Amino acid sequence: MRARDRHARQAHTPPQALPPDPARLAASRSFAEFYPLYLAEHRNPMCRRLHFIGSTLALACLFLLLFTGEPEWLLAGVLLGYGFAWAGHLLFEHNRPATFKRPLYSLMGDWVMWWHMLAGKLPF
Repeated sequence: MRARDRHARQAHTPPQALPPDPARLAASRSFAEFYPLYLAEHRNPMCRRLHFIGSTLALACLFLLLFTGEPEWLLAGVLLGYGFAWAGHLLFEHNRPATFKRPLYSLMGDWVMWWHMLAGKLPF
C-alpha cells in the first residue's frame, strides 16, 4: 500500500478508533499521524458541535472582514472560533485543547473535522 493511501485512510479514522493520547498528539510528525489522535480528543458529540459552530462563525467573520474591510471582524472571528471550541473541551470533553500541543496541526484539524462533519463523514 502506498504511503499516501495509508495516510488518507488514517485521516478518516473515526474518533472511537484511537484512545486519547496527549503525548503522542504533541509528538506527531505529520498531519496524517496527528489527525486520528486529534479526533480521539474530540469524541464527545457536543464538543464537535461547538467546534463546528465556532468554525462556521469564524468563517462568517472572515467573509465580513473581506466585504466590509472592518478589522474588528478578525478579532471577532478568532474569539468566536476559539471560544466555542475551548468551551467544548472545558464543559464536555474535559481535556486540554490540541491548540496548546500542535497549533498549526490543530487549526488544520479543526477545518478537516468541520469539512468531514459538513460532508457527513463524521457525526454531529
